Amino acid sequence: MSNVGTVDRLLRALVGLVLIAIPFIGGPEQLGSFAYGGSLWWVPVVVGLVALATAAMRFCPLYRVLGIRTCRIN
Repeated sequence: MSNVGTVDRLLRALVGLVLIAIPFIGGPEQLGSFAYGGSLWWVPVVVGLVALATAAMRFCPLYRVLGIRTCRIN
C-alpha cells in the first residue's frame, strides 16, 4: 500500500538527486567533510538513495509508523 503522494514523490526524487550529487560537485574547501573523499561524504549519498528509493516505491516506512499519508486513499 502506498503512502507517498505525487508531489511528495517528486520532491523526494529531486532532493535525493541533489543529495547524491553534493559530494561530487564543488571542492573540499566548499564542502569540508562532505566532499568526495572526506570522512562524511557518504552521509548525503545514503540519505539521497533512501529518498530516491521511497519515491520509487511510493512507500515511506517512517510515514507508516507516524500514520502520515500524502496520497489519495483508493
